[in-house]
Amino acid sequence: MWMVVRHKDVCDVLNDPRFSKIRTHPGFPELNSGGKAAAAHRATYVDMDAPEHTRQRGMVEPLFDRKNIDSLRPSFQKTVDECLEKMIKGGCQEPVDLVEKFALPVPTQIIYRLMGIPKKDMDFLTSKNAVRTSASGTARDKSAASNDLNEYVSNLVDSKVKEPKDDLISKLVEQMNKGNLDHEDVVQLTFLHLVAGNATMVNLIALGVVELLQHPQQLEDMKKEPKLVEPMVEELLRYHTSSALATRRVADQDVELLGQVVKKNEGIYASNMSANRDESVFKDPDTFDIHRSPGPQLGFGYGEHVCVARWLARAELQCVFGTIFQKLPDLKLAVRFDKVKYSEPDQDVGITELPVTW
Repeated sequence: MWMVVRHKDVCDVLNDPRFSKIRTHPGFPELNSGGKAAAAHRATYVDMDAPEHTRQRGMVEPLFDRKNIDSLRPSFQKTVDECLEKMIKGGCQEPVDLVEKFALPVPTQIIYRLMGIPKKDMDFLTSKNAVRTSASGTARDKSAASNDLNEYVSNLVDSKVKEPKDDLISKLVEQMNKGNLDHEDVVQLTFLHLVAGNATMVNLIALGVVELLQHPQQLEDMKKEPKLVEPMVEELLRYHTSSALATRRVADQDVELLGQVVKKNEGIYASNMSANRDESVFKDPDTFDIHRSPGPQLGFGYGEHVCVARWLARAELQCVFGTIFQKLPDLKLAVRFDKVKYSEPDQDVGITELPVTW
């Protein structure tokens, strides 16, 4: 497998239609057996090339555009406030796991509500998704959880056919009724949006808390100047490229690249993680600096496959970091920084457990 690491080269590869995103294409660089199993399911737009990618993505993109997401910010803020108040009410006589009590519930509840998941089902889905994404779970348990989720989603789609509402799943059902999708398409698209970005958001919330606590002066600056929340979020997305394994492609023809030839059916990894630390683009790239002039960070990828939910992610993170240290100014870790439990090296960067007090 080939790899490109410089910012410009990563952008060039991700913008080159000769490199395919289709995971069933011969030579596509899957990283593990789980990826190969996932590739066997019905493809959604994230694993398609144009024009199929453009057509299917266009059905959901308006729901995630900046204007629509901005209109939903009050509901996001309400979710953040409610989750935080519930955590605070529980007290911290003993250290509290911020991942379990805050970082996980916030993005989970937000995407469930956008999709139209009944409130009574949220705990069930959260527990199944936790098993499916667990770093310590067995392959058998993960497979069973995925099957349970698929069955649930299929039944939920059927209920939306009978009683459509103003939510993402109902919008997909509308496309099915027009003949643009079939039932299995709707199920897989629902599953995608249910689970795809959730772990990433959980990780970013926990990572952001740790970084700010490790940089107390920057944290104080942000408390005094709330407008710094936006550049802080952009810096977090650059510094911790938490979705760094999705920028893989395969050549569908011989491609000359940087004086080399990537042959047809050879895989290539365009490392957005490395690109986000390119010293020719970012000054002192290995330093976390919320005062940095905004640059072209690639945390959401690049090109036609740039993350469809990027404005949602930004809005959520801005609500979180504009609130948590205002309501909990004395928030601190209950363990040393070098004892924080990070994810395994072969997984997207994240934190599995974060004990805190306040």
